[in-house]
Amino acid sequence: MPQLTLNNNVQIPQLGMGVFKMKDHDQFIQAFQWALDIGYRHFDTAAIYGNEKWLGEAIKKSGINRQELFITSKLWPAEFDDVSKAYHDSLTRLGLDYLDLYLIHWPAPGYQQAWQEMEKLYQAHKIRSIGVSNFMIKHLEKLQETATITPAVDQVELHPYLQRPELLDYLQKHKIAVEAWGPLGQGINGVFEEASLQAIAQNHHKSIAQVILRWHLQRQTIIFPKSVHQKRLQQNFDIFDFELTDSEMATIAALDKNQPNGSDPNDDEHLARTKLRPVIN
Repeated sequence: MPQLTLNNNVQIPQLGMGVFKMKDHDQFIQAFQWALDIGYRHFDTAAIYGNEKWLGEAIKKSGINRQELFITSKLWPAEFDDVSKAYHDSLTRLGLDYLDLYLIHWPAPGYQQAWQEMEKLYQAHKIRSIGVSNFMIKHLEKLQETATITPAVDQVELHPYLQRPELLDYLQKHKIAVEAWGPLGQGINGVFEEASLQAIAQNHHKSIAQVILRWHLQRQTIIFPKSVHQKRLQQNFDIFDFELTDSEMATIAALDKNQPNGSDPNDDEHLARTKLRPVIN
């Protein structure tokens, strides 16, 4: 498993498993065990997903050494007023005594103050790394006005139809690692019908999903595709035995449509709603 080094020298597995929208308890526990057996060690959750408890249960049931895992969770904006409580509530649900990475989930109003509280937790050695999610350049620049610690990670929607080259250039310049949520376009935007991707997949005897995930890896992006199916989890993991050519990378780059599937981080109404929606766990 390739590891990337974050700007505070913490190592993060480049491929992980996401658990967004996993709503069935038994299915969750089984998928986690399959993922462990395959070789996954990086797991990404969030307080708002409502399944931190299940992840904690799965970790405990597996008997795996905590130090072998890289666990990420996220601070929901409705909890900006008491970051320490929100963080420790996540730890309680997970049954852990620290996180490897803790992210501000959305750049809703108050994120500068929330970041200052996250810095305190990090400086107290309660979190190995801190970062942000869904932050665009303007949010990062505003954050830097008051921050003393540069985010280790920015987790944003990224896939062949939404490549965000300007943001990625900015993150690289500031040594902020890139994580992609929805790395396969959530299977809803038609990217799997692209003839150019089908041709690349045939060239390598791989699936289109494997080609897209490999493209992310070669762009030095951290990915954690979600699946509850053993075969798909295995396929998502089997992307280290081939490499896309420069020409194939350029072909995929040409697919960019600046077309998101998820909510817009620049939508003030959406950000306001995140402040009103409580975490119920």
